[in-house]
Amino acid sequence: MEYSLSNLKRPKTAKRPKKRVGRGNASGKGTYSGRGLKGQKSRSGGTQGIKKRALFKQLLIRTPKLPGFKREGRDIAIVNLSVLNDNFNDNDNVTSLILVKKGLVRKSKDGIKVLGNGIIKKKLNIKISYFSGSAKKAIEDAGGTIESTIKKIESDKKKKSHKSKLDSKE
Repeated sequence: MEYSLSNLKRPKTAKRPKKRVGRGNASGKGTYSGRGLKGQKSRSGGTQGIKKRALFKQLLIRTPKLPGFKREGRDIAIVNLSVLNDNFNDNDNVTSLILVKKGLVRKSKDGIKVLGNGIIKKKLNIKISYFSGSAKKAIEDAGGTIESTIKKIESDKKKKSHKSKLDSKE
């Protein structure tokens, strides 16, 4: 086979130069520059904006939604009196670490609250962040003791902040 300029082929790895659009009719891509006539896609930035919006819309559609709004409150785990009664013996100590180890509560960032659902018949020594009023009463009526750990932490923070204010004035 004889090679000449008419039968030479470009190697597959070589890239063609980019078609320069909108450089007059002689270039082959003049006048409307391959964009057709009127409309959003014919304007500058039209196609890129549509792609971005379409991707964002798909992202919004595909993300799972939760009903209502996200609350900004604390992440407090809940334990009922019936659970404490079933899983502990008389005179046992109950703390947040023990509850997590036993698998009664998942790890809680902002503490654990004992609610008054169920009946408690055992004397328990409970050291947890929060208690409902009915839970306090039921535990004390059963002969148990209650100690809230959150009060100590809050009072320590108040003391530290108060001291730092006094130190800054001096």
